[in-house]
Amino acid sequence: MRRFEVRLAGLRCILIYTFQGMAPRIGSRVFIAPDATVLGDVAIEDDVSIWFGCVMRGDVNAMRIGARSNIQDLSCLHVTNHQWPLVIEEEVSIAHHVMLHGCTIRRGALVGMSTTIMDGAEVGEGCLVAAGSLLKQGFKAPPHTLVAGWPAKVKGELDPGQLALVASVWPRYVRYKEAYFKDGWAMATAPQAAFPEPGFAGGHPYP
Repeated sequence: MRRFEVRLAGLRCILIYTFQGMAPRIGSRVFIAPDATVLGDVAIEDDVSIWFGCVMRGDVNAMRIGARSNIQDLSCLHVTNHQWPLVIEEEVSIAHHVMLHGCTIRRGALVGMSTTIMDGAEVGEGCLVAAGSLLKQGFKAPPHTLVAGWPAKVKGELDPGQLALVASVWPRYVRYKEAYFKDGWAMATAPQAAFPEPGFAGGHPYP
């Protein structure tokens, strides 16, 4: 295992780990909070923000975070070996304390606080997932719909106010992370893998 370290206000912070030769790839102007953990086959595009206490484990499959998306505090992201990667497209907002596992979140969606989304589920473009929802394995949400409940159901198309809410969050988080940079917080930098590997998209052959 290799680790990437920075110093912030005199505190040593471990941000990003390689795993068996696979290092996260990180775009430009990415904010990763000092106590977040990002490991393995994780690709993070430009202007993404990953906030305090998040965990992102790309150790048995691939994980992709699209440009201008945000993963808010205490969220946990993982994947399923040989079967389910995790894909978050551009301009997605993942609110506080969300659990994502081997699912797909399409462009511009907003996932509310303390939601759980399971393997093979897909949240359509521009969807709003209400706080505290459970999207069971294989659940499909059509674009621009409201999803809510435990377990979740599609409640209908978004009204104008809900559409405006969904569209307002990701630009705000781009501004937030820029404010942190202005205040002296470090931009994330990818480590170099000692033995670069093609990735875990085909799964990981554990002994």
